[in-house]
Amino acid sequence: MEGETHYLFGIHSVLEALECNKKIEKVLFKQGLDGAQFRELVEKLQDKEVSFQFVPLEKLNSITRSKHQGVIAIISQLDYTPIEELIEGAINRGNNPLLVLLDGVSDVRNFGAIARSAECAGASGIILPAKGGAAVNADAVKTSAGALLRIPVSKVPNLRLAIYSLIDAGFQIIAADEKSDKTIYEIDFKKPTAIIMGSEDKGISDSILSIATDKAKIPQLGRIGSLNVSVAASVVMFEAVRQKSV
Repeated sequence: MEGETHYLFGIHSVLEALECNKKIEKVLFKQGLDGAQFRELVEKLQDKEVSFQFVPLEKLNSITRSKHQGVIAIISQLDYTPIEELIEGAINRGNNPLLVLLDGVSDVRNFGAIARSAECAGASGIILPAKGGAAVNADAVKTSAGALLRIPVSKVPNLRLAIYSLIDAGFQIIAADEKSDKTIYEIDFKKPTAIIMGSEDKGISDSILSIATDKAKIPQLGRIGSLNVSVAASVVMFEAVRQKSV
C-alpha cells in the first residue's frame, strides 16, 4: 500500500536495490560493521545521497528476526506491475517470452527461490493471486538474492482472468501436473509460454487446470514422488532455456 513502510534485509539485497534504482529512504547499519561489501555499499549510498545510520544490534533485531547481516534498508514501496503492463512488456521483449504463474504458493521462501530461478532463466515476469499468494516482502527479496527487485511481479484478483488474457495475447498455458501422461520434455517451449506451478500440498486447483492449454509432469525415479515447488519450477523453466538454446 502507498505510504506503508517496507524493509530490505542484508547487504546484497540493498546493493541490488540501489543497482535497480529503487527509492531507499534510509539504511540502518549494526554498530561496528565492516568489510569490503560494507564499504562498497557505503560508497554507493553516498553516491546516491542516501542517508545511513549506525544503531545497536538490538534495534535491528527489534525490526526483524530474519538474518539481516547487520543491514536493514527502509524503502517506501515494493511495487507490483499491472497485469496488462506485464504481458505487454513480455511480448515486447520478444524471443518467445516465458512467464510463471503461481497458484496457491504462499511460502515466501519458495516464492523467493522461484523468483531467483525465473530471473536466471530469463523469465519476463511472475503472476500470482492477490488472495493466498506470497507477498513481495523483505524475506522474499532476500531469498531471491535480489531477483524480485529485477523481475516484474503482478498480483491479480482472479488468476483465471489473467490466464484468459495470456491466451488472448498468444501464450500457451502449461500446467505442471504430476498426473499428466505427458512430460515437460514433450512440450514445445519455443513459443510464448506461461508455466503454472501449484502449492505443494494441493497442487494446481481444478478450475485453473481446466483452462490450461496443456499439462506436463517432471519424470521422477525415486520413491518420494514429489519435488519442492521451487525446485520443480526450476526444472521446468530450465527445460525451456535448454530448448531455446539448441
